[in-house]
Amino acid sequence: MYHHSGFATRPAGGSPAGVLDAPAPEGETIHFQRCTWCGTAMYHRLLCPVCQGGDLRTERSEGTGTVRHSTIVHRNTPAARNVSLIEMAEGFVVRGRVIGPPIGIHSGDRVRLSTAKDPVRGEPVFQLVDEPYRAWH
Repeated sequence: MYHHSGFATRPAGGSPAGVLDAPAPEGETIHFQRCTWCGTAMYHRLLCPVCQGGDLRTERSEGTGTVRHSTIVHRNTPAARNVSLIEMAEGFVVRGRVIGPPIGIHSGDRVRLSTAKDPVRGEPVFQLVDEPYRAWH
């Protein structure tokens, strides 16, 4: 059943379809959307996950974030690799890979977007900002 909402009558500030069709970002940039209704930041969405608004504007991230979760994947790959969820400084979460030994990536590590991009999966690649001291237990 179709439900008419007030969002359809507002002029679109940013085209959600245009975000996905935009050319690949250059170098060390990543683009995300921000809802003009509630201000929520998100990555590659057509509607806001909070208010379901469709009026999204594209913004450029500064490229820094924090590892929220990292796991080591051995499936469908010749060598182990990590898959991480990165919470960016702007408040959105993106899935990507952190350069370095998979066992050395931990929640809370600070990362920065790398110039590299995963050629197979098309996901962003990050590098550690600093090597935190980890005491032996």
